[in-house]
Amino acid sequence: MACVLEAPLRMSVLSEVTASSRHYVDRLFDLDPQKVLQGVMLLYLLQQETSSTELRTECAVVLGSLAMGTENNVKSLLDCHIIPALLQGLLLPDLKFIEACLRCLRTIFISPVTPEDLLYADATVISHLMALLSRSRYTQEYICQIFSHCCKLQHWHSCGFKSLPQPLLCANGPDHQTILFNHGAVQNIAHLLVSTSYKVQMQALKCFSVLAFENPQVSMTLVNVSVDGELLPQIFVKMLQRDKPIEMQLTSAKCLTSMCRAGAIRTDDSCIVLKTLPCLVRMCSKERLLEERVEGAETLAYLIETDVELQRIASITDHLIVMLADYFKYPSSVSAITDIKRLDHDLKHAHELRQAAFKLYASLGANDEDIRKKIIETENMMDRIVNGLSESSIKVRLAAVRCLHSLSRSVQQLRTSFQDHAVWKPLMKVLQNAPNEILIVASSTLCNLLLEFSPSKEPILESGAIELLCSLTQSENLALRVNGIWALMNMAFQAEQKIKSDILRGLSTEQLFQLLSDSDVNVLMKTLGLLRNLLSTRPHIDHIMSTHGKQIMQAVTLILEGEHNIEVKEQTLCILANIADGTTAKELIMTNDDILQKIKYYMSHSNAKLQLAAMFCISNLIWNEEEGSQERQDKLRDMGIVDILHKLSQSSDPNLCDKAKTALQQYLA
Repeated sequence: MACVLEAPLRMSVLSEVTASSRHYVDRLFDLDPQKVLQGVMLLYLLQQETSSTELRTECAVVLGSLAMGTENNVKSLLDCHIIPALLQGLLLPDLKFIEACLRCLRTIFISPVTPEDLLYADATVISHLMALLSRSRYTQEYICQIFSHCCKLQHWHSCGFKSLPQPLLCANGPDHQTILFNHGAVQNIAHLLVSTSYKVQMQALKCFSVLAFENPQVSMTLVNVSVDGELLPQIFVKMLQRDKPIEMQLTSAKCLTSMCRAGAIRTDDSCIVLKTLPCLVRMCSKERLLEERVEGAETLAYLIETDVELQRIASITDHLIVMLADYFKYPSSVSAITDIKRLDHDLKHAHELRQAAFKLYASLGANDEDIRKKIIETENMMDRIVNGLSESSIKVRLAAVRCLHSLSRSVQQLRTSFQDHAVWKPLMKVLQNAPNEILIVASSTLCNLLLEFSPSKEPILESGAIELLCSLTQSENLALRVNGIWALMNMAFQAEQKIKSDILRGLSTEQLFQLLSDSDVNVLMKTLGLLRNLLSTRPHIDHIMSTHGKQIMQAVTLILEGEHNIEVKEQTLCILANIADGTTAKELIMTNDDILQKIKYYMSHSNAKLQLAAMFCISNLIWNEEEGSQERQDKLRDMGIVDILHKLSQSSDPNLCDKAKTALQQYLA
């Protein structure tokens, strides 16, 4: 009891010392057990029912100060189960104590070492926090801040990209956005946007920016919510005005951007074209702080990423393409000489600036050839991309590869700038040893560099790309399997026989079958595309079928018998048509009655594409200028093929009709 009696005096002194001395804060979590005990005592007193409300409040204040120390401090507090203790404290009626607990919780949850899921461990916590929103402007500020930091969504992966942060989904159950939405977050927080407190407004705004991101349900709801007779999008647009603080303009723009990308606001809506986009371009100007320029560019990249018209508008707004070139000029040599603090600041943001610029250039150049040309003609642009591919920062490397991928969609640039700067060399280096996130985009870019008209195709082949790409087809990552087989498909197009043989050798028959039985239709289609490219030109067809014919015919049979879509079966029949065009290879079809019956079946199929593909097979088999054509024609006539051709010659489909008549002429010649 003596300890408790003395505590109020010691606590008031401690709170003053703690708030002013980082050294003391850090010492409280020293490895010395005696010092650790002091921090534990605060938590003990906080939870004691015999402690006065004033003492408990003081404990919460001091614990909040401790949480502002190092990350180790926060870890130690978490180990002492501070979060359940503070959440329990929210059940007491005293407002000052509740505010102190919330302030401490806010400080702990904004720390990167605190798992967000701790907020959702008890299903009743969110409901109680929603109820506390009405208690005071401090409860509103702290709770909204807690929500915005603890609202994480599912990680998204694709060859495309998102420019905004994409944290992980909580392990089990609904994601955080859904939990908050289902507990009435939109309705409970909306009115806070018109609060008289700027801090409350901002935290509510930040909360909506994370709730709406990649979430159509929340975005569609926000669009129809009104506060004091004004719809939320109108309130967000007012917050974009130039007389508002930059932080408010940026966060409002993020809200409208998320709502637009989620489909709640049209891309041609005036609030996007005339308000949000110009605001974000403004944030990229030299007048803004470096961190504001980063956030502005990344948000703008996300806004325009998938819309051609927004890309065009952005590209001609305030000389944006030229403006972004300035992002690569940090740290400047002047700041290094004159101002050490400025240099430190520039260094801190230099990587983020380059990353943001690459992302925005990637979005700008995603579709329009003229925009790509302007980007590449920007001061030292190709050199900057090449340098970006070898940066120490993974995020910058990834953004640089994305930018390169976007620009590689240009036939003109593949033939000129990409060749002049030998872009394939650093790209191949990136592919040698990189995390999957970079590998996915880099291998997508390689697919473009391996197109037939690309001058880079030859040197890439000579650098050992086949082995690399064959290894990608064995990846557990779906996108890497698709890209690996896609690149091989491009590589095989009109290639020499040696290259085709190297591809087949590198893949192995076993791996080829594995790809043909892949559950993903994209992998299957690209593998069939590869086979089709390999089996082109007669000498190549005959050579490949002489070494791999049995396995290929087996694979074709399995696919035609399987439950596959029309496109897959059409591609498979086209492969058979190529085999039928071979000199010796066609005998593998003629001696396989099962395959012949399947071709006959598809000639009478209800789908015209499959009928036409089957007709190509027949035409190649019966062409009478080739040796053995008479025997093949007789066998197919005996199977009833000629009767089907007569029926098809009366088809209302002009392609089928013409093809059938051409085939019948081979019998008459």
